[in-house]
Amino acid sequence: MQTPTLITAALAVFAALTGAAQAEGNARNGEAIYERYCAACHGADATGDGPMQAVLTVRPTDLTALSAGNDGVFPMGRVVKRIDGRDPLVAHGSPMPIYGDFFQGQDAALKTESGQPIITSTPVTDLIAYLEGLQTR
Repeated sequence: MQTPTLITAALAVFAALTGAAQAEGNARNGEAIYERYCAACHGADATGDGPMQAVLTVRPTDLTALSAGNDGVFPMGRVVKRIDGRDPLVAHGSPMPIYGDFFQGQDAALKTESGQPIITSTPVTDLIAYLEGLQTR
């Protein structure tokens, strides 16, 4: 079994080798990103009741319950892939997200719930930091 110190060190080495920064994310920036790109569908309180939900073919996820729906663990890898488009969700005829390359990139690394690193963009790390803070217990 790997210790958290070894995982953290491995993530740092991986980030260094790929040129990605190890990121914690800035929740304040993430909140602004959420308000601009996510609230129309997921709602101002992130519970899935945004004003656009009526025209979507798939009901928006309650983003405050991601950890609760995953045995109390924030599903970092799945959420990153959904946001940056690696795991697209078809809603209203187009993949989610529908914001072009804003969320795409490889300038930051996050540690997933399994301890494995995932490379993504700084806007995604910021949004993840914000979403983690919204989780209900």
